[in-house]
Amino acid sequence: MRFQANRDVLSEAVSFTVKLLPQRTTLPILSGVLITSTDSGISLSAFDYEVSARTEIAADVEEPGTVLVSGRLLAEIASKLPNAPVTFATEDNRIVVTCGTASFTLLSMPVEEYPTLPEITGESGVVPASDFAEAVAQVAVAASRDDVTPVITGVQLEISGDRLGLVATDRYRVAVREIDWDGSIGRSEPSTALVPARTLQEIGKTFGHGGTIGITLVAKDDRELIAFTAEKKTVTSLLIRGNFPPVRRLFPDTVDNYAVINTGDLIEATRRVSLVLEREAALRFSFSTEGLTLEAIGSEQAQASESIDALLTGPDTVVSLKPQFLLDGLGAVHSEFVRISFTKTDNPNKPGPVLITSQTSREQAGSDSYRYLLQPNLLLR
Repeated sequence: MRFQANRDVLSEAVSFTVKLLPQRTTLPILSGVLITSTDSGISLSAFDYEVSARTEIAADVEEPGTVLVSGRLLAEIASKLPNAPVTFATEDNRIVVTCGTASFTLLSMPVEEYPTLPEITGESGVVPASDFAEAVAQVAVAASRDDVTPVITGVQLEISGDRLGLVATDRYRVAVREIDWDGSIGRSEPSTALVPARTLQEIGKTFGHGGTIGITLVAKDDRELIAFTAEKKTVTSLLIRGNFPPVRRLFPDTVDNYAVINTGDLIEATRRVSLVLEREAALRFSFSTEGLTLEAIGSEQAQASESIDALLTGPDTVVSLKPQFLLDGLGAVHSEFVRISFTKTDNPNKPGPVLITSQTSREQAGSDSYRYLLQPNLLLR
């Protein structure tokens, strides 16, 4: 193999390819990047049996071939090469990377031991890239980080008609967002796919800069995959097995008791007052016709409180919320104002979840479909 490529293009391609690979693997072969050169250019791919990444770039290919090389080492080298074209060449079982006056010799890995990347065939559709990236960022924060229950470490994608829904929960909160879906193949029934949240977040960051993202559901043998494609990049991921909890039914149809607050004011006040809290402690939020008062009873040495403007509809309400969970929801509301709605439960001693949605102005509800449901703590008397 021998080819020459643009340094920046090659560096970006290698970085993309290795980004989703685990930091450590029990099989060293899976830490490699497979580089294949043909007359039309080169492709770079990586696969660890759960996630794969593949991209193609233009290159001046003198001699076609295929090599397997340590991915993270190559990414480190490519990111620090001088500003000059990069030449790749194989010599026996070694790879020589030359750029300007810099030269590196890397040991190649056995290509024949590398797994075959999954094939992408199946029903597919297209979503706007920027909308998808925004929706993933809003929803994935509510996914669980506890691997003990894998089914809630993912984001559930729900395809129905011309809409794609994203749902995540960690039992304490639920986040939901809908975006447009352009299905290339008509679906008689809704479809779902449970995708690891970490993978989906990386896809959102990588593919969310304009254009569209193609999404394909792949069912082959007993392996269910999902593929995301934008420009000349493709990422596949195994789906999480199991039944996602039916959390959508927790959202109320209407709520008559709610408060409208400036989003930035509430974020800043929450951050300030929570400074005196011990870990995992909650803040007390008292809503009245006079506004909102935040109170923190921390250690014996420190307490804090602050009052901000709030427009309340319905009776006075007091709730106790974990500040970081609240901030996660507020950070995903991309509007000047936020509406915090207070739901009810059959048990008068157990507070209902608070519903966080966007608010265009003090009087007008937001037009987006983002909803964030947060379970309050029991109030301490």
